Amino acid sequence: MKNKTVIIILGPTASGKTGLSISLAQYFQTSIISADSRQCFRELNIGVAKPSEEQLKLVPHYFINSHSVRDNVNASLFEELSMQWAEEIFHKKDIAVMAGGTGLYIKSFVEGLDEIPQVSSAVRKEIQLAYEEKGMSWLQEQVREKDPEFFRTGEILNPHRMMRALEVKLASGNSILSYRYKSQKKRPFNIIKIGLHLSKDELHRNINMRTDQMMDQGLLNEVEGLISYRTYNALRTVGYTELFDCLDGKISLNQAIELIKKNTRQYAKRQLTWFRKDASIRWMHPDEVMDFKKIIKS
Repeated sequence: MKNKTVIIILGPTASGKTGLSISLAQYFQTSIISADSRQCFRELNIGVAKPSEEQLKLVPHYFINSHSVRDNVNASLFEELSMQWAEEIFHKKDIAVMAGGTGLYIKSFVEGLDEIPQVSSAVRKEIQLAYEEKGMSWLQEQVREKDPEFFRTGEILNPHRMMRALEVKLASGNSILSYRYKSQKKRPFNIIKIGLHLSKDELHRNINMRTDQMMDQGLLNEVEGLISYRTYNALRTVGYTELFDCLDGKISLNQAIELIKKNTRQYAKRQLTWFRKDASIRWMHPDEVMDFKKIIKS
């Protein structure tokens, strides 16, 4: 396994990870492990920018359409499955490609995760009831006050993630982040991390353009068909929550579209904040892909 390598293509949403990872996988005639916490769900398509059917036919993918929104999918499960998939790829190839923007999933693959303390059902229920009564702004303020580090880097538009962070803090007195990286596991293969870097203007333009394309492709119809699933954690994500509010009559369609763009830009900023803490990432513009291939080949 010492001669085996995983090339991880990471970066903020709408930075070009899908196209680059497919190009690299074709070049090395290998497979891709997705590191996206939403593209694994069969029920979600347009709103999670899942690779198209044509793209999926070009290169074998793992963790795409592999689970249902009813399943409990988390970083621990991803660590277990991705290690199995990497080993499967390495039986035939020397190089595997991983691509995605879910920082915790990538970190679980590279370093492993530590066990998080058990939380009593009483604490969990108390937080759940308070959230249902007081809403999102209360939950965000609680997390900001009690676990500021998670608030800076976590998914603060995702109530499930925030409730999890809050319950661990209240139950243990420690940030959930303190349990994730106490001991770094050593992997029996090489890892190269490439971060896709675009200017702020480029990234925002991509986000706005992709949101408009998603609407043209029928995102509103997709969300309408998922109303029965809206309470599941997988649907509490940008692109879906805004359109659910629109369908509920809380905001107009134009307001929902603008909120999707705004919230996606904020999510991209948090992704970059997370990734920039990792000094081992080599940042490159997506246009440098051909040079990058030469670097890896050498």
